[in-house]
Amino acid sequence: MYCNDAFMNETNANWDDLRLFAAVARGHGLAKASKATGKSAPTLSRRMVDLEKSIGRELFRRLPKGYELTDHGQALFEKIAGLEAGISDIWSAPKRGQKTLIKVSAGTWMTRYLCAHMDAILNPDDAIIIRLISAEERLDISRRQTVIGIRNERPHQRGLAGRRVGRIRFAAYATGIGVNVWARYTGNTPSADWLKTHAMEEACMEVTNPRNALDLALSGSARVVLPTFVGDAQDQLMRVSETIKELDSDQWLVVHDDDRFRPEIRRTVDRIHEILRELHRNHS
Repeated sequence: MYCNDAFMNETNANWDDLRLFAAVARGHGLAKASKATGKSAPTLSRRMVDLEKSIGRELFRRLPKGYELTDHGQALFEKIAGLEAGISDIWSAPKRGQKTLIKVSAGTWMTRYLCAHMDAILNPDDAIIIRLISAEERLDISRRQTVIGIRNERPHQRGLAGRRVGRIRFAAYATGIGVNVWARYTGNTPSADWLKTHAMEEACMEVTNPRNALDLALSGSARVVLPTFVGDAQDQLMRVSETIKELDSDQWLVVHDDDRFRPEIRRTVDRIHEILRELHRNHS
C-alpha cells in the first residue's frame, strides 16, 4: 500500500513529527536517530507512538535489534523523502551563472565506458557538472545519493522511472586458453558470486577492485569474467568460454520521477541513453 497526498492530509502529524520519523527510519532505531536529531531515545519513542496514534496505523515493527518499517511506514518514508528532496531542490536551486550538479552512478565497467564517451554526454555549453560515481552497490535515488543510475534490473521502488537500454552479457577472457588461474573480485556482484560458485576447485587470485582483475588478465596471469563489451575491446584478450547465460541481465537507466522532466537532467538522460543504445547495438 502506497502513501499518497490524501493519506498525508488525513493525519494530524506536523513536519517535526515527520522529520523525527524519517530519522528513526533511516537509523533503523532510536540510537542513531537520537544522535542525528539531538532528541533523547525516550522522547523519540514517545513521539513515534504518538505519530502512529494520530495516523491510526502502525509504522514500525519494534525488534530486539532496532526498528523495522511496516508497509505503511515504508510508504510514508518514501513520501517524506520526496518532500525533503523537493525542499532541498528549492534551497539549492542554482543562481544565475551557477551550474547544476548531476550525479551519475554505475558499476566499474559502465563508469569506464561513460568516461570514454563523455564528449557525447557533456556539452561545453551546458550549465551542469556531471559527477561520475563508480560503485558496485546500488545508491538510493529517492534520497538523492545519485540522480541517474545505471542498473541491471528494472526499478520497482515507487517514484522511480526506468528506461531499458539493452542486455549485458558476460564471458571468460584470458590471453590464451592455457591460463587456468582465475582472478575474481571479492565484492558481491553477480559475476563475482558466479565465480565463487564455479571456480571453487581451481587456483584463484582475489582483488578488491574489479579493474585489478582485468589488469591481471592483461598481464597474462589470470583469466577473468568480464562484460563482453569490455572483454571484446581488449586486443590482448580472447574469449575462453561461451557467454555465461546465468549472468545475462537487462540494463536500465533509472531516474526519479521528480527529476526526469527537468530539462538539464532530461538532456543528460537522453544522451546517456543514446550512447548505451549504440553500445548494445554493437554487442547484441
